[in-house]
Amino acid sequence: MLSQAENDKLTRTNAETPMGEFVRRFWLPFLTAGELAENDGPPQRVRLLGEDLIAFRATDGTVGLVEAFCPHRRAPMFFGRNEEHGLRCVYHGWKFDRSGSCVDMPSEPPDSLFREKVRIGAYPVREAGGLLWAYLGPAPMMPDVPHFGWMDVADDYRFTGRWLQRSNFVQAIEGELDSAHLSSLHQPVAAPTDMPAASSFGRYMRTDRAPSWIVRERPYGLSVSARRVADGGLGYFRTNHFLLPSATLIAPDEGKARMWRFWVPRDDETTLVIAINFHEDRPIGEQERAAYRNGDMGFVVKRPGTDWPQPGPDNDYLIDRDVQRSRTATGIPGIRVQDLAMVEGMGPRVDRTREHLGTSDSALIAMRRQLLRGADALAAGTEPPAAARADAYAVRAWSAVIDDADFDAQCEARENGSKMSAR
Repeated sequence: MLSQAENDKLTRTNAETPMGEFVRRFWLPFLTAGELAENDGPPQRVRLLGEDLIAFRATDGTVGLVEAFCPHRRAPMFFGRNEEHGLRCVYHGWKFDRSGSCVDMPSEPPDSLFREKVRIGAYPVREAGGLLWAYLGPAPMMPDVPHFGWMDVADDYRFTGRWLQRSNFVQAIEGELDSAHLSSLHQPVAAPTDMPAASSFGRYMRTDRAPSWIVRERPYGLSVSARRVADGGLGYFRTNHFLLPSATLIAPDEGKARMWRFWVPRDDETTLVIAINFHEDRPIGEQERAAYRNGDMGFVVKRPGTDWPQPGPDNDYLIDRDVQRSRTATGIPGIRVQDLAMVEGMGPRVDRTREHLGTSDSALIAMRRQLLRGADALAAGTEPPAAARADAYAVRAWSAVIDDADFDAQCEARENGSKMSAR
């Protein structure tokens, strides 16, 4: 368990907190590019690390990310006019470009130099992989946007979703890295007859519910391997990755899409989830896309006009007790919603002083230590090395039935080799 002071340090991400400053050293995705598709189009509200911001695509196609309130009288910039390379506050007409400079101040005399003294807070934005990325750290330390493997595939080879979660970002990551819960939370009541033994709902997952763990430090974060007993003295390995500061890669079943998730801290109690499922060797099929839109395979259906999932605490995540008795362990529809019910149900910022962790928690213990160590090092003057390693993030998660003696070689081949099938 953590002390209260450690838990506070781990989970508080507003400005001038140790973890907030650490996360700010990395590029963070915040919208899909398609959500700001139109030059001079409507602005979008954004919340990152406790800050309310406004995103807009300017006349030349570049994207600005500015403070949500005009520095004049704190009027909301969301209602501003996006026009001619800048966002104009409609209250008194003050206009700001994407760098934060005031370029027009019609409420002041024409010969006034006041506008040269006024700025609105602004952050750099880059567009990569169909996402918009923001850097909220000090300008001299700004690194390159990290290069993930899914950025190399064609647009129709990937599917992107975005939603909000009612939990601290660390809770969200813990739920994703925890391979042990696959043997319980997501399982049907009756053993499926059509699943390969080596799969998320297969025999190995159901018969070995206490996997052993291999957790290794990597330049980008952690590789986390859960081993279950397989036939013939072999091991069924599932290797996931934690990617600093708050992304995950999850091992796919054979033939299934690969899964990348970024758990962006909006504030101490809510998380922005950006999810991408992708294939390296073929487009996402229409049936797959339909399933993703319907909330299957790691995605959610959102409430109309919002970014919140339709299943939530106010409707008990759509639990059906009859289904729980006869068909699934939870009676809650969909893997992602089952995870939501557990992680959000802990409360928005779980009290880790009351935990009793076991060997099944090896991955999340390592992740917490790495985050805390990084925040402490930065506070002592050492910048996070991973932030400067944009080239280190193009790794793969994988699953396979192999001999234990082959594990190291398989890690090297499957994580860093040339393009391969999903397994």
